[in-house]
Amino acid sequence: MVDPLFALAVFAGSMTVLVILFWPRRGIYARLSRILRLTERVQLEDALKHFYMWEQAGRVPTLESLAGRLTISTHDAAKLVTRLTESDFVKPGEEGVSTLTEEGREFSLRLVRTHRLWERYLADRTGVPAVEWHDEAERMEHSLSTEQTDALSARLGHPLWDPHGDPIPTASGELPEVEQLSLAGVPPGRAVEVVHLEDEPREIFNGLLNRGLVLGGRLEVLERDNRQVRVLVDGSEWRINVVEAQNVTVRVLPEGERIGRRPETLADLDLGETGRVIDISPACQGSQRRRLLDLGVVKGTEIRADMESAARDPVAYLIRGALIALRRSQAAWIHIERVESLVEVAD
Repeated sequence: MVDPLFALAVFAGSMTVLVILFWPRRGIYARLSRILRLTERVQLEDALKHFYMWEQAGRVPTLESLAGRLTISTHDAAKLVTRLTESDFVKPGEEGVSTLTEEGREFSLRLVRTHRLWERYLADRTGVPAVEWHDEAERMEHSLSTEQTDALSARLGHPLWDPHGDPIPTASGELPEVEQLSLAGVPPGRAVEVVHLEDEPREIFNGLLNRGLVLGGRLEVLERDNRQVRVLVDGSEWRINVVEAQNVTVRVLPEGERIGRRPETLADLDLGETGRVIDISPACQGSQRRRLLDLGVVKGTEIRADMESAARDPVAYLIRGALIALRRSQAAWIHIERVESLVEVAD
Protein backbone atom coordinates (compact mmCIF):
# COMPACT_ATOMS: atom_id res chain seq x y z
CA MET A 1 0.00 0.00 0.00
CA VAL A 2 1.32 3.45 -0.98
CA ASP A 3 1.82 5.93 1.84
CA PRO A 4 -0.66 8.80 1.24
CA LEU A 5 1.86 11.37 2.49
CA PHE A 6 4.51 10.05 0.08
CA ALA A 7 2.04 10.13 -2.82
CA LEU A 8 1.06 13.69 -1.92
CA ALA A 9 4.69 14.71 -1.75
CA VAL A 10 5.39 13.17 -5.19
CA PHE A 11 2.33 14.90 -6.62
CA ALA A 12 3.34 18.25 -5.13
CA GLY A 13 6.89 17.86 -6.43
CA SER A 14 5.65 16.95 -9.90
CA MET A 15 3.36 19.98 -9.99
CA THR A 16 6.23 22.23 -8.88
CA VAL A 17 8.43 20.91 -11.70
CA LEU A 18 5.61 21.41 -14.23
CA VAL A 19 5.05 24.97 -13.01
CA ILE A 20 8.76 25.77 -13.26
CA LEU A 21 8.90 24.32 -16.77
CA PHE A 22 5.66 25.57 -18.29
CA TRP A 23 4.56 28.67 -16.32
CA PRO A 24 3.36 31.22 -18.92
CA ARG A 25 5.98 33.88 -19.80
CA ARG A 26 8.24 33.03 -16.85
CA GLY A 27 8.69 29.26 -17.08
CA ILE A 28 11.85 27.65 -18.45
CA TYR A 29 10.06 26.54 -21.63
CA ALA A 30 8.73 30.06 -22.28
CA ARG A 31 12.15 31.61 -21.69
CA LEU A 32 13.91 29.10 -23.94
CA SER A 33 11.31 29.74 -26.64
CA ARG A 34 11.99 33.48 -26.44
CA ILE A 35 15.74 32.89 -26.64
CA LEU A 36 15.32 30.64 -29.67
CA ARG A 37 13.03 33.17 -31.36
CA LEU A 38 15.47 35.97 -30.56
CA THR A 39 18.40 33.95 -31.91
CA GLU A 40 16.51 33.25 -35.13
CA ARG A 41 15.55 36.93 -35.49
CA VAL A 42 19.13 38.03 -34.93
CA GLN A 43 20.36 35.55 -37.55
CA LEU A 44 17.79 36.77 -40.07
CA GLU A 45 18.77 40.39 -39.43
CA ASP A 46 22.47 39.57 -39.64
CA ALA A 47 21.81 37.78 -42.93
CA LEU A 48 20.09 40.86 -44.34
CA LYS A 49 22.98 43.06 -43.26
CA HIS A 50 25.46 40.67 -44.86
CA PHE A 51 23.60 40.90 -48.17
CA TYR A 52 23.59 44.69 -47.94
CA MET A 53 27.28 45.06 -47.00
CA TRP A 54 28.40 42.77 -49.81
CA GLU A 55 26.23 44.59 -52.34
CA GLN A 56 27.71 47.92 -51.18
CA ALA A 57 31.21 46.51 -51.66
CA GLY A 58 30.32 45.40 -55.20
CA ARG A 59 30.51 41.73 -54.31
CA VAL A 60 27.99 38.94 -54.88
CA PRO A 61 26.70 37.37 -51.64
CA THR A 62 26.47 33.58 -51.69
CA LEU A 63 25.31 30.85 -49.35
CA GLU A 64 28.96 30.15 -48.58
CA SER A 65 29.70 33.78 -47.71
CA LEU A 66 26.58 33.97 -45.54
CA ALA A 67 27.44 30.71 -43.76
CA GLY A 68 30.96 31.96 -43.12
CA ARG A 69 29.74 35.31 -41.79
CA LEU A 70 27.26 33.72 -39.37
CA THR A 71 29.45 30.68 -38.62
CA ILE A 72 26.65 28.26 -39.58
CA SER A 73 26.35 25.46 -42.15
CA THR A 74 25.35 26.20 -45.74
CA HIS A 75 22.21 24.13 -45.07
CA ASP A 76 21.17 26.49 -42.27
CA ALA A 77 22.15 29.48 -44.43
CA ALA A 78 19.82 28.18 -47.16
CA LYS A 79 16.97 27.97 -44.65
CA LEU A 80 17.57 31.59 -43.63
CA VAL A 81 17.49 32.71 -47.26
CA THR A 82 14.25 30.79 -47.75
CA ARG A 83 12.71 32.59 -44.75
CA LEU A 84 13.85 35.95 -46.08
CA THR A 85 12.45 35.15 -49.53
CA GLU A 86 9.10 34.19 -48.03
CA SER A 87 9.09 37.52 -46.16
CA ASP A 88 9.84 39.44 -49.39
CA PHE A 89 13.17 40.73 -48.06
CA VAL A 90 15.22 38.99 -50.78
CA LYS A 91 14.40 37.71 -54.25
CA PRO A 92 16.05 35.18 -56.58
CA GLY A 93 18.53 36.81 -58.93
CA GLU A 94 20.54 35.65 -61.91
CA GLU A 95 22.01 32.15 -61.69
CA GLY A 96 20.10 31.50 -58.48
CA VAL A 97 21.89 34.24 -56.48
CA SER A 98 19.49 36.08 -54.15
CA THR A 99 19.40 39.87 -54.01
CA LEU A 100 17.75 42.32 -51.63
CA THR A 101 14.30 43.66 -52.40
CA GLU A 102 13.58 47.35 -51.75
CA GLU A 103 11.97 46.40 -48.44
CA GLY A 104 14.98 44.25 -47.51
CA ARG A 105 17.36 47.08 -48.35
CA GLU A 106 15.41 49.54 -46.21
CA PHE A 107 15.43 47.13 -43.27
CA SER A 108 19.18 46.54 -43.70
CA LEU A 109 19.83 50.28 -43.72
CA ARG A 110 18.01 50.63 -40.39
CA LEU A 111 20.32 48.00 -38.88
CA VAL A 112 23.40 49.71 -40.33
CA ARG A 113 22.16 53.11 -39.08
CA THR A 114 21.67 51.80 -35.52
CA HIS A 115 25.05 50.03 -35.54
CA ARG A 116 27.03 53.05 -36.70
CA LEU A 117 25.21 55.50 -34.44
CA TRP A 118 25.95 53.28 -31.45
CA GLU A 119 29.63 53.13 -32.41
CA ARG A 120 29.59 56.95 -32.64
CA TYR A 121 28.03 57.07 -29.17
CA LEU A 122 30.64 54.72 -27.72
CA ALA A 123 33.48 56.75 -29.25
CA ASP A 124 32.17 60.18 -28.21
CA ARG A 125 30.43 59.55 -24.90
CA THR A 126 32.15 56.58 -23.23
CA GLY A 127 35.59 55.24 -22.46
CA VAL A 128 35.02 51.91 -24.23
CA PRO A 129 38.22 50.92 -26.14
CA ALA A 130 38.06 51.28 -29.93
CA VAL A 131 38.56 47.55 -30.50
CA GLU A 132 35.32 46.84 -28.60
CA TRP A 133 33.04 49.32 -30.42
CA HIS A 134 32.05 46.92 -33.19
CA ASP A 135 31.09 44.00 -30.95
CA GLU A 136 29.07 46.27 -28.64
CA ALA A 137 27.24 47.79 -31.62
CA GLU A 138 26.58 44.31 -33.07
CA ARG A 139 24.54 43.56 -29.95
CA MET A 140 22.71 46.89 -29.76
CA GLU A 141 21.65 47.01 -33.42
CA HIS A 142 19.13 44.24 -32.69
CA SER A 143 17.77 45.89 -29.52
CA LEU A 144 17.00 49.53 -30.34
CA SER A 145 13.70 50.47 -31.93
CA THR A 146 13.49 52.97 -34.79
CA GLU A 147 12.27 55.62 -32.33
CA GLN A 148 15.18 54.95 -29.95
CA THR A 149 17.66 55.11 -32.84
CA ASP A 150 16.25 58.45 -33.99
CA ALA A 151 16.48 59.78 -30.42
CA LEU A 152 20.11 58.63 -30.23
CA SER A 153 20.89 60.39 -33.51
CA ALA A 154 19.33 63.63 -32.21
CA ARG A 155 21.30 63.37 -28.96
CA LEU A 156 24.55 63.03 -30.93
CA GLY A 157 23.70 65.94 -33.24
CA HIS A 158 22.81 63.76 -36.26
CA PRO A 159 26.40 62.76 -37.15
CA LEU A 160 27.21 61.81 -40.76
CA TRP A 161 30.07 59.42 -40.02
CA ASP A 162 30.83 56.70 -37.51
CA PRO A 163 34.23 56.66 -35.73
CA HIS A 164 35.71 54.39 -38.44
CA GLY A 165 34.76 56.82 -41.21
CA ASP A 166 31.75 54.84 -42.47
CA PRO A 167 28.72 56.94 -43.51
CA ILE A 168 25.69 56.83 -41.21
CA PRO A 169 22.40 56.46 -43.11
CA THR A 170 19.85 59.17 -42.39
CA ALA A 171 16.39 58.28 -41.12
CA SER A 172 15.20 58.36 -44.75
CA GLY A 173 17.99 56.01 -45.87
CA GLU A 174 20.28 58.53 -47.57
CA LEU A 175 24.07 58.08 -47.46
CA PRO A 176 26.84 60.66 -47.97
CA GLU A 177 29.39 59.85 -50.65
CA VAL A 178 32.52 57.98 -49.59
CA GLU A 179 36.01 58.19 -51.08
CA GLN A 180 37.06 54.71 -52.17
CA LEU A 181 40.87 54.81 -52.55
CA SER A 182 42.57 52.21 -50.37
CA LEU A 183 46.04 52.63 -48.92
CA ALA A 184 47.15 49.72 -51.10
CA GLY A 185 46.56 51.87 -54.20
CA VAL A 186 48.41 55.05 -53.19
CA PRO A 187 51.53 55.80 -55.26
CA PRO A 188 54.83 56.18 -53.35
CA GLY A 189 55.79 59.70 -52.33
CA ARG A 190 52.25 60.90 -51.61
CA ALA A 191 50.83 61.99 -48.29
CA VAL A 192 47.33 60.87 -47.33
CA GLU A 193 44.71 61.35 -44.64
CA VAL A 194 42.87 58.32 -43.24
CA VAL A 195 39.11 58.63 -43.84
CA HIS A 196 38.08 55.07 -42.95
CA LEU A 197 39.44 52.11 -40.99
CA GLU A 198 37.57 48.86 -41.54
CA ASP A 199 36.86 47.29 -38.14
CA GLU A 200 36.54 43.70 -39.35
CA PRO A 201 38.32 41.42 -38.84
CA ARG A 202 39.14 42.69 -35.39
CA GLU A 203 42.73 41.40 -35.46
CA ILE A 204 43.59 43.55 -38.48
CA PHE A 205 41.84 46.60 -37.02
CA ASN A 206 43.72 46.22 -33.74
CA GLY A 207 47.03 45.86 -35.61
CA LEU A 208 46.38 49.07 -37.56
CA LEU A 209 45.63 50.95 -34.33
CA ASN A 210 48.85 49.65 -32.79
CA ARG A 211 50.79 51.10 -35.74
CA GLY A 212 49.34 54.54 -35.07
CA LEU A 213 46.72 54.59 -37.85
CA VAL A 214 43.63 56.48 -36.71
CA LEU A 215 40.71 58.18 -38.39
CA GLY A 216 41.84 61.65 -39.44
CA GLY A 217 45.50 60.73 -39.03
CA ARG A 218 48.04 61.57 -41.73
CA LEU A 219 50.80 59.40 -43.13
CA GLU A 220 53.16 59.25 -46.08
CA VAL A 221 53.57 56.32 -48.45
CA LEU A 222 57.30 55.71 -48.86
CA GLU A 223 57.32 52.52 -50.89
CA ARG A 224 54.85 50.01 -52.30
CA ASP A 225 54.97 46.65 -54.03
CA ASN A 226 52.53 43.78 -54.56
CA ARG A 227 53.11 42.46 -51.02
CA GLN A 228 53.28 45.46 -48.69
CA VAL A 229 53.18 49.23 -48.25
CA ARG A 230 55.89 51.07 -46.29
CA VAL A 231 54.51 54.17 -44.60
CA LEU A 232 55.68 56.98 -42.33
CA VAL A 233 53.36 57.57 -39.35
CA ASP A 234 54.28 60.23 -36.78
CA GLY A 235 57.96 59.85 -37.62
CA SER A 236 57.96 56.06 -37.38
CA GLU A 237 58.15 53.69 -40.36
CA TRP A 238 55.80 50.73 -40.60
CA ARG A 239 55.33 47.95 -43.13
CA ILE A 240 51.68 47.09 -43.75
CA ASN A 241 50.83 44.06 -45.88
CA VAL A 242 48.45 44.49 -48.81
CA VAL A 243 45.52 42.76 -47.10
CA GLU A 244 45.76 45.15 -44.14
CA ALA A 245 46.27 48.16 -46.44
CA GLN A 246 43.04 47.35 -48.27
CA ASN A 247 41.21 47.90 -44.96
CA VAL A 248 42.38 51.53 -44.90
CA THR A 249 40.57 54.14 -47.02
CA VAL A 250 42.44 57.41 -47.53
CA ARG A 251 42.20 60.85 -49.09
CA VAL A 252 45.28 61.83 -51.08
CA LEU A 253 46.66 65.22 -49.98
CA PRO A 254 47.88 67.85 -52.49
CA GLU A 255 51.02 66.86 -54.39
CA GLY A 256 54.23 67.95 -52.70
CA GLU A 257 52.76 67.85 -49.17
CA ARG A 258 54.89 65.87 -46.75
CA ILE A 259 54.22 64.57 -43.27
CA GLY A 260 57.64 65.17 -41.75
CA ARG A 261 58.95 63.90 -38.46
CA ARG A 262 56.94 62.98 -35.40
CA PRO A 263 55.41 66.07 -33.77
CA GLU A 264 56.63 66.94 -30.29
CA THR A 265 54.18 66.16 -27.53
CA LEU A 266 53.64 67.17 -23.94
CA ALA A 267 55.28 63.88 -22.91
CA ASP A 268 58.59 65.12 -24.41
CA LEU A 269 58.91 68.04 -21.97
CA ASP A 270 61.36 67.86 -19.07
CA LEU A 271 60.39 69.31 -15.71
CA GLY A 272 60.30 73.10 -15.88
CA GLU A 273 59.87 73.21 -19.65
CA THR A 274 56.82 74.78 -21.30
CA GLY A 275 54.97 73.88 -24.47
CA ARG A 276 52.23 75.61 -26.45
CA VAL A 277 49.38 73.37 -27.64
CA ILE A 278 49.12 72.91 -31.41
CA ASP A 279 46.38 70.28 -31.43
CA ILE A 280 45.22 66.99 -29.92
CA SER A 281 45.95 63.75 -31.77
CA PRO A 282 42.99 62.17 -33.61
CA ALA A 283 43.80 59.01 -31.64
CA CYS A 284 42.37 60.72 -28.56
CA GLN A 285 38.59 60.40 -28.75
CA GLY A 286 35.47 60.22 -26.64
CA SER A 287 35.58 60.95 -22.92
CA GLN A 288 39.39 61.29 -22.92
CA ARG A 289 39.25 64.07 -25.53
CA ARG A 290 36.40 65.85 -23.76
CA ARG A 291 38.31 65.76 -20.47
CA LEU A 292 41.37 67.41 -22.04
CA LEU A 293 39.20 70.09 -23.67
CA ASP A 294 37.40 70.71 -20.35
CA LEU A 295 40.81 71.19 -18.70
CA GLY A 296 41.60 73.94 -21.19
CA VAL A 297 43.89 71.92 -23.47
CA VAL A 298 43.08 73.89 -26.63
CA LYS A 299 45.22 75.41 -29.36
CA GLY A 300 47.45 78.18 -27.98
CA THR A 301 47.34 77.09 -24.32
CA GLU A 302 50.77 77.09 -22.65
CA ILE A 303 51.46 74.11 -20.39
CA ARG A 304 54.45 73.57 -18.08
CA ALA A 305 55.74 70.23 -16.78
CA ASP A 306 55.83 70.97 -13.05
CA MET A 307 56.20 67.78 -10.97
CA GLU A 308 56.44 64.06 -11.46
CA SER A 309 55.68 61.04 -9.30
CA ALA A 310 58.36 58.71 -7.96
CA ALA A 311 57.74 56.39 -10.91
CA ARG A 312 57.79 59.41 -13.29
CA ASP A 313 54.28 58.59 -14.40
CA PRO A 314 51.93 60.42 -14.01
CA VAL A 315 53.35 63.95 -14.35
CA ALA A 316 51.72 67.07 -12.94
CA TYR A 317 51.33 69.85 -15.53
CA LEU A 318 50.46 73.48 -14.85
CA ILE A 319 47.45 74.18 -17.10
CA ARG A 320 45.76 77.58 -16.85
CA GLY A 321 46.87 78.04 -13.24
CA ALA A 322 45.88 74.55 -12.05
CA LEU A 323 48.08 71.49 -11.50
CA ILE A 324 46.69 68.53 -13.46
CA ALA A 325 48.12 64.99 -13.33
CA LEU A 326 48.35 63.27 -16.72
CA ARG A 327 49.78 59.89 -17.57
CA ARG A 328 52.50 59.96 -20.22
CA SER A 329 50.23 58.07 -22.60
CA GLN A 330 47.70 60.90 -22.25
CA ALA A 331 50.35 63.61 -22.57
CA ALA A 332 51.55 61.97 -25.80
CA TRP A 333 48.21 62.87 -27.39
CA ILE A 334 48.89 66.60 -26.99
CA HIS A 335 50.99 68.05 -29.82
CA ILE A 336 53.02 71.11 -28.84
CA GLU A 337 55.68 73.58 -29.88
CA ARG A 338 58.27 74.46 -27.27
CA VAL A 339 58.18 77.85 -25.58
CA GLU A 340 61.59 79.21 -24.63
CA SER A 341 61.83 80.34 -21.02
CA LEU A 342 62.71 84.01 -20.56
CA VAL A 343 65.38 84.51 -17.94
CA GLU A 344 65.96 87.99 -16.64
CA VAL A 345 69.61 88.71 -16.02
CA ALA A 346 70.39 91.34 -13.41
CA ASP A 347 72.73 94.20 -14.41
